[in-house]
Amino acid sequence: MQSPTEKFMINIYQPSLGKEELSAIADVFESNWLGKGKLTEEFTEQMALKLSISRNNVETISCCTEGMFQSMKLLGIHEGDEVIIPSIHFIGAVNAIVESKVTPVFCDVNQRTLNVEWQHIARKISSKTKAVMLLHYGGVPCDFDEIKQLCDRYGINIIEDNANSPLSIYRGESTGTLGDIGVWSFDSMKQIVMGDGGLIYCKDENLINDIKQETYLGLLSGSGFSNSIDKKWWEFNVDRPGRRAIINDIQAAMGLEQLKKIDKFIDVRREIHDIYTKELSELEWLQTPMEISKDRKSSYYMYHVQLDDRDELANHLKDNGIYTTFRYYPLHRVEYFQNHESFENADYVADHTLCLPLHQSLSNQDVDHIINTVRNYK
Repeated sequence: MQSPTEKFMINIYQPSLGKEELSAIADVFESNWLGKGKLTEEFTEQMALKLSISRNNVETISCCTEGMFQSMKLLGIHEGDEVIIPSIHFIGAVNAIVESKVTPVFCDVNQRTLNVEWQHIARKISSKTKAVMLLHYGGVPCDFDEIKQLCDRYGINIIEDNANSPLSIYRGESTGTLGDIGVWSFDSMKQIVMGDGGLIYCKDENLINDIKQETYLGLLSGSGFSNSIDKKWWEFNVDRPGRRAIINDIQAAMGLEQLKKIDKFIDVRREIHDIYTKELSELEWLQTPMEISKDRKSSYYMYHVQLDDRDELANHLKDNGIYTTFRYYPLHRVEYFQNHESFENADYVADHTLCLPLHQSLSNQDVDHIINTVRNYK
């Protein structure tokens, strides 16, 4: 049985799904076509419109992590090469590097924003560096122009993990479309929820043709019934091995309904973010996030505070029905990667940072309870 605390716990992340998504899924069931089809294509087109880019530069994939794995192959990064990655990053990103027999080179981050900066990357560049894998932490765009100038100087590719920042804007452009490759996540904890699923952007349109084959069994365009190869629709062609890493129309139906709501979702998240900052910034023993620069817009995925006795506050909140967490545990501390470096900022972040609940399903009562519980800690 659930304890009262577990039963009424305020979640740190929570999807907002309603009758619109249920109705859209019911329509898919009634169509008798559940796989990748017209709705998947429509969702892809709508995402491209939302990002103000060409449909030819994006493709849906099974998840964001798959996109990271694929990015290694698409950019020709292989054994003997190095990819620089901030230590505060999702485990799936470094898994993609290691699985490709590429060496991950960890770097530090800004202590307050948790975003990587060009100086952190510059210290780690070598003759073997082929790419940098960025994260826009919590939905706040990093200082991209400085990083791009550095990478251009050394001929280094930029891969953006855009899972936190699906609709973030940096100086008028969508994050995820700033570098060579960008990947999005639509899992159950994200701002746009499809259960699971992802999107990949490639600056080079030709790579999208590659990703279509790589994620759909290696099939060449024109194969299959829907394309009616001559009169023998059962015939198909491949020119490489590929795996199946696609989304289906059930997921796409959810995604299309979520896209109709996402602007409102982000507005609500921003309002809660601002209320937290206003009400908690007066506490001398706690730091709230830095103000977001006016030349960028956040998707407000996470709200983090920093304090000396982080663990005690987390337990205090948990005892009062509020679930919190820290994202992301530093990769250089993970024993498997056998990295024996220390990073001053990442280590500080790991021991002092706590993420509070931030999602559009929080009620005014929830927000008040969270703020009052933090205040009452000391």
